[in-house]
Amino acid sequence: MSNYAIGDIQGCYGEFIELLQKIEFDPEEDKLWLVGDLVNRGPNSLETLDYIFNIKESCNVVLGNHDLHLISVSKKLRSTQESDTLDDLLKNKNLTKYINWLKSLPFVHQEIINTVRGKINFFMSHAGLPPHWSLKKASLISEELSLNLKENTEFYLSNIYGNLPSGDNEAISEEDKLKVNTNYLTRMRFCNDKAELNLQEKGGLDTKIKGFKPWFCYKRKFEEKNTQIIFGHWASLRGETGNQKFIATDTGCVWGYELTAIELETGKRFTVRKKENE
Repeated sequence: MSNYAIGDIQGCYGEFIELLQKIEFDPEEDKLWLVGDLVNRGPNSLETLDYIFNIKESCNVVLGNHDLHLISVSKKLRSTQESDTLDDLLKNKNLTKYINWLKSLPFVHQEIINTVRGKINFFMSHAGLPPHWSLKKASLISEELSLNLKENTEFYLSNIYGNLPSGDNEAISEEDKLKVNTNYLTRMRFCNDKAELNLQEKGGLDTKIKGFKPWFCYKRKFEEKNTQIIFGHWASLRGETGNQKFIATDTGCVWGYELTAIELETGKRFTVRKKENE
């Protein structure tokens, strides 16, 4: 049995299937760790979501910002955007089934796995783990967000969009806390030493922003031994963080680059190129 972390698929179904063939994925034996953003921007969101739904027992999946956007649009709480490629999915007869499943997904997942380097606790969220949060805090916040998404769907989705407040030190109201915590787990890239987010900048490791660094470049308030953090969302990194504790899986397939799978037991990377005809 192998566990494979796969970066943002975003409707790139052909590349996803090719990647599964390359790693010889067996849904009866292996497990996929999908970092969210299953849909949107790519050409085949419906086929992608349908395939993952049908093998969901062989997947650990966390929600990404594009998955939340799909739920919001399906509930008519948000308008589609010019870059969206969700029409086929929104018109599909199984939409309600897919949306209910997405609403049931967590924002974080963690699990201890035996690897060639010994036992490692792998933590996964779409955007990462803020430097001032412990794993326990992240899990508790994930549970709170998930409960709101499932039971207070309209309230939750109506209050999570926007860039301010930029950090939880400024979040006073319940609505602000939902927004900031959702942004930490699904949209975070750069932050300052107060864990305030810069959500406009999308550059890579060489991007210079006064007072801000990639979230994984800060000394962590809570150092978790034998833990590696799996995340996606940040295509500009092209899978590089400069620190083996932080595993970046989004290698920009939807932008014309690659789709990547990382075998957690060995650290081996597998990639397929974006298909030119898409």
